[in-house]
Amino acid sequence: MADDKLTKLADPASAIASYLDDLLHTATDTAQKEEVAAVDVSSEPQPVTEPIVERQPTRAPDPAPRPVVRKPTPKVEVSQPEPEPESASPPSRPEWSEQPFECLIFTVAGLQLAVPLILLGAIHRIEEGIKPIPGSPRWYMGIRVDRDHNLRVVDTAEWIMAGRAPANARDNYRFVIRLDNSDWGLACDDVAQSFTLKPDEVRWRTARSKRPWLAGTVVNHMCALIDVRTMANLLVRAEREHHLDLS
Repeated sequence: MADDKLTKLADPASAIASYLDDLLHTATDTAQKEEVAAVDVSSEPQPVTEPIVERQPTRAPDPAPRPVVRKPTPKVEVSQPEPEPESASPPSRPEWSEQPFECLIFTVAGLQLAVPLILLGAIHRIEEGIKPIPGSPRWYMGIRVDRDHNLRVVDTAEWIMAGRAPANARDNYRFVIRLDNSDWGLACDDVAQSFTLKPDEVRWRTARSKRPWLAGTVVNHMCALIDVRTMANLLVRAEREHHLDLS
């Protein structure tokens, strides 16, 4: 269990980072299991067939070839193709992290997450029903209709934990946190206090191959710091991949 692993680590910062890592299960874990299963299937022994060797008829040796005089090949200049631009990837340190910044903590299924206030669009209460979209994935709750703005609401526990979220996670959602000025909002259980963070108080992630939306962990507050813009971009991409009809 995560708690047992936490007590075995001497460094408190490493212990809490590991604890948060255990909680933040993602779809990449499932993908890795599927890859292993695919390798197991492909590794089954295949029937071996002996190659058929045809006997060639015996024939007289060919006469010695005449010497070939090669003409000089004209020099042709080939233009080198320009290197393709590297695919865009989230930076290890967001631009807003260079100076101390305000953060807001919110909770989802027992996990504490934080967003920088500078990229916090708004906080809405879930008072009215959210319009579901037929055929949408499990992480997509639906549309929160508002007079000023229709917000796409994400089941945050399902999106972050990828199939390992508690079955009753949606029953505890009371707020929706809008990500910057995007059309996306994260459903959450509760909103806690805001606080000021210094850049050196965050364990910034240097690699984003897994959980690219996770900018780092805040050990003192035992919370995960969200890269808001990367999160919104991932949601937009997922929306396109699932061809959601959001009209």
